[in-house]
Amino acid sequence: MKKFLSLLTATLFVLSLYAAGSGKAKMVLESTRYDFGYIQENNGSVTHSFKFTNGGNEPLIIVDTHSLCGCTVSEFTKEPIAPAGTGTIDVTFDPKGRPGAFRKEVKVYTNAGKSAVKLIIEGVVVPKK
Repeated sequence: MKKFLSLLTATLFVLSLYAAGSGKAKMVLESTRYDFGYIQENNGSVTHSFKFTNGGNEPLIIVDTHSLCGCTVSEFTKEPIAPAGTGTIDVTFDPKGRPGAFRKEVKVYTNAGKSAVKLIIEGVVVPKK
């Protein structure tokens, strides 16, 4: 019986070590939305940097980002982000020829999960005179 309890205890200990190390990456964003407010069409493109931390225990990899509008582009940290490390996703909007209110979405695909993370930028473009 003592051998069985010792074996069971050892097995549970090994399984707990495995479970602690078998986590995954986790993207923790400071914010998923940014409002530019009023921007002038003739002042050119505007950019916001979305900052994030890897809240998981494996490296976080941004696989890709995607926007439906050519007026919105993004650049992101290409290197894997170590646990507790930080990175950025810079989203740039070009207001030329787009007067009025806007709301644009950028989807971010990572190794942290199957679902994309949505980043939203919004504001109002004041037309040039």
